[in-house]
Amino acid sequence: MKRFRTLITTALVIALSSLGVSAASADDTAANCTGASRAGTQVARTAAAPVTVWLAGDSTMANPSAGRPCPAGWGSQFDALFNSDVTVKNQAVGGRSIQTWLYEGNVSGTKGSDGECRLTSSTYSSRWQAMLNASTGMKAGDYLFIQFGINDSSSTCPRHVGPARYQQLMTQMVQAALARGAHPVLLTPVAAITCSGGTATKNRGFVNETFAVGSATRTPVVDLQSLSVALYNNLRFCPNNGDYGSGPVGAFFCNDHTHFEAYGAQRIAGLVAGDIRRQNHPLATYLR
Repeated sequence: MKRFRTLITTALVIALSSLGVSAASADDTAANCTGASRAGTQVARTAAAPVTVWLAGDSTMANPSAGRPCPAGWGSQFDALFNSDVTVKNQAVGGRSIQTWLYEGNVSGTKGSDGECRLTSSTYSSRWQAMLNASTGMKAGDYLFIQFGINDSSSTCPRHVGPARYQQLMTQMVQAALARGAHPVLLTPVAAITCSGGTATKNRGFVNETFAVGSATRTPVVDLQSLSVALYNNLRFCPNNGDYGSGPVGAFFCNDHTHFEAYGAQRIAGLVAGDIRRQNHPLATYLR
């Protein structure tokens, strides 16, 4: 009988020990899951860290003037494509070349011996100074989108910019963003609508220069000229008899062949966002 009681006691101890081990294992598993969950949450928080997208460009990117719905640059429609963790600060200004945007008021009306418009001062414009401000400007993790090349093709100063100077200034902007931990993105100039019979054609310069800067600095490039021309052909904007104020073309463009109505600006902004997603750019994680 005593031996029987001993066997029962031993069996109970073994059973209880086994239960204890199982419970401990379950606790460890729960702890590990909780830890993994916390780690995942932390990664999600990091991925969703609020960022600012800065835009530098001309009228095809700029916000519309107060009380004037047209022209509306595509940058005015960009913010709506992102979630609430993104703030878009559109510093594009109509009529600017890359040089007049950078050195507003300090570009003379005469060319130097190198064929470039002379700078009367190397002081940056207030808009670029604000973006370079260590406290309130571009910070680590932000993005800088740069699109020029339309007004730069002017033959006269102050807007004229030659190919080499264009690359130099764009590289300068890229390097300034990188120095602050921001991520530059370059864009070729968006196309106007010009037709060759029933086909929309490319009509902007500084495309090769933009790609050259992208290659040299390892900066992503959105070929907005090619994307916009493909869109115009998809929408069958050609042939066109020169009437830009009515029909599908009139709904897309202002009463010219260059600037956009709000609808056109939305479609161009969508092209930019779509290419960011196609390139698997980090900013794509913030798109709606």
